[in-house]
Amino acid sequence: MKRAVSDQSGDKQIYCNSCGKQLKVENGILKEDAFEAKKEWGYFSDWDTQIHHFNLCEECYKKITDGFQIPIEVIEKIEIL
Repeated sequence: MKRAVSDQSGDKQIYCNSCGKQLKVENGILKEDAFEAKKEWGYFSDWDTQIHHFNLCEECYKKITDGFQIPIEVIEKIEIL
């Protein structure tokens, strides 16, 4: 996860790029889930040779994906390791 800065305890703080919410981190462990995206842009894009990286909290992810014209594909996991 990017957008991390160390606080007084040494934990890296992670923020939602959309709303700015600070996500909960304890002892270096993210205690709430977040969406992380990383895109390396290639030829024929306005951002050729750039890498974009961002995080979204669950609320912002839901707001953004609820506005999609074509719904996202969701696959349920049967087993969690």
